[in-house]
Amino acid sequence: MSLYDVIKKPIITEASMAAMDEKKYTFEVDARAHKLLIKQAVEAVFEGVKVASVNTVTVKPKAKRVGRYTGTKPGYKKAIVTLTADSKSIEIFGEDAE
Repeated sequence: MSLYDVIKKPIITEASMAAMDEKKYTFEVDARAHKLLIKQAVEAVFEGVKVASVNTVTVKPKAKRVGRYTGTKPGYKKAIVTLTADSKSIEIFGEDAE
């Protein structure tokens, strides 16, 4: 697995946007990735970023219904990455955001 395949996409919610002020970024990651691999991937993908810690959560699949038909939404693994104080911030939305 390549380091560029570990991070799938950023998770954009109200809570994750508020955590960005504290240099905490939330990503959906590959289910097989462990904390050290996630740290290496974030430092490789984003220039000038130093990772202080990585917390991971496995989100379980949820049961959903549409009329009489039942199914499940897919589960995924998310990582909350905390950057060091002297690290550059990650520009998720590009340069024109703010």
